Amino acid sequence: MAGQHADLIPPAKPVIGDAEIEAAVRVLRSGRVVQGPEVAAFEEEFSELVAGRHCVAVNSGTSALHLSLMALGIGPGDEVVVPSFSFAASANVVRLVGADPVFVDIEPGSFCLDPDAVEAAITPRTAAIMPVHLYGHPAAMDRLMPIAERHGLAVVEDACQAHGAALNGQPVGSFGIANSFSFYPTKNMHALEGGMITTPDPEIARTLRLLRNQGMEQRYANEIVGANMRLTDVAAAIGRVQLRQLPEWTEQRRSNAKFLDSRITGVVIPPVADAARHVYHQYTVRVAGDRDAAQQQLLEKGVGNAIYYPTPIHRLKPFLDADGKPGPWDLPETERAAREVLSLPIHPALTQSQLERIADAANSLEAGR
Repeated sequence: MAGQHADLIPPAKPVIGDAEIEAAVRVLRSGRVVQGPEVAAFEEEFSELVAGRHCVAVNSGTSALHLSLMALGIGPGDEVVVPSFSFAASANVVRLVGADPVFVDIEPGSFCLDPDAVEAAITPRTAAIMPVHLYGHPAAMDRLMPIAERHGLAVVEDACQAHGAALNGQPVGSFGIANSFSFYPTKNMHALEGGMITTPDPEIARTLRLLRNQGMEQRYANEIVGANMRLTDVAAAIGRVQLRQLPEWTEQRRSNAKFLDSRITGVVIPPVADAARHVYHQYTVRVAGDRDAAQQQLLEKGVGNAIYYPTPIHRLKPFLDADGKPGPWDLPETERAAREVLSLPIHPALTQSQLERIADAANSLEAGR
């Protein structure tokens, strides 16, 4: 890009170290590369992160969300309440099972579902609420869970960006009936690619295991119609290595955020709700004025950055109405966030001097002052 600094600080930096490589090679040499002992061990170890819930490993975070809805029997005629300010997968999976996404607004601080907006959107067709713990900040589960209970709705957490986040000491992925994590390379931990579903219900866990493997537990003894969404043992082995490093990486992200919070004054820093443990998948600030110019200024100073998400889901082509318009949604905070957000580097590989450069660059922005 024109004007880009030669010594650019990348906005994200996936870790693939010797331990990950050695784990992958070990599994490849074993010959047991799919649905073997590594997957089972990864599921058991990940359970400790989600208060002991049953864990079912699959091939992506999107598959985790998709299979969760399938296992709950959500389909045609049902509505699922989702934020529009999220990655498209959050709504794609609703459409994939034949249900309808109902888009509601977000809280401006957390960028997560606004509970009041959720309750106002519930209809007789509503089957589930899908809170997204965006950027690593937990959604207001203390308010969303009572709403779901009052209306008899399933809660399906999208925790794909929030490994280790918590609210009032309870980890995300342990509130809902079926919850999803992603292990894509840019996430706080990864498995090159993969996902995990967590549930308190052993019967749902068994259904999920059937669904990920063509509907069978024993070969050729298909019990239900399923898919092929298995996780490889190579990916699971890498995930196990990353999981062991996650606590240290999370604390480094939180430490980096604390430093940036203390230094940045040129833009609006990300607030953290009371009793929330933010794990900073992204450090997302708000920029008033010309955001494109702000991006360019940061790049010229060697600070990589990204916008998540410039177009809300309800404005994406697959979700427009028959007239090619966004539909009846009134989402002012979503629209404002899409105009203003900008994510700065926060990954654990950042050095102190790089953190200082990031803060200084953010403070030099003309936009937002």
